[in-house]
This record gives sequence, C-alpha cells and structure tokens, in this order.
Amino acid sequence: MVAKDGKSRRGFASMTPERRREIASKGGKSVAPENRSFSKDRTLAARAGRIGGMAVDSEKRAYSRDRELAAEAGRAGGRASRSKKD
Repeated sequence: MVAKDGKSRRGFASMTPERRREIASKGGKSVAPENRSFSKDRTLAARAGRIGGMAVDSEKRAYSRDRELAAEAGRAGGRASRSKKD
C-alpha cells in the first residue's frame, strides 16, 4: 500500500520501533541456548567467520589489507560490548 505522500506503509518501515524490536527479539529466542553452537564453541564461531571472510575476494577485504583498521574495529567492538547495560 502506498500513501498519498508516495511512501510505502508496508513492512518494517511502517512499524513502530517497539513492534520492530518485538519481532527482532523473537529471532534470538527461536533457538534454545543449549542449541546455539557459536555460544558454546568459540572455535567453531571463529572458523565460520574465517570461512565467510574467504568468500570475498582478497582485494575487496578492507581488513585483510589494513591490519590497523581491523585492530581498531576489534577494539571498538570490545568497548561497545562492555559498555552495554541490560
């Protein structure tokens, strides 16, 4: 459905932020914690990440060409994960 202003009123864009969060949270809850392989096995998660990274041509991998960029991204991710308060 398209409104008079030409904007679509379908899908996630038309939902309230609360409704989007509600739907998104269901994805994380759809698998029992004991069945989440990556949460139990960091080695498995790391291996999967490497395989995914190899699917991209090396000249298109920014982090493979710039180790400092990769290191800074890792530090930023670490800071972000430590600063979250649930």
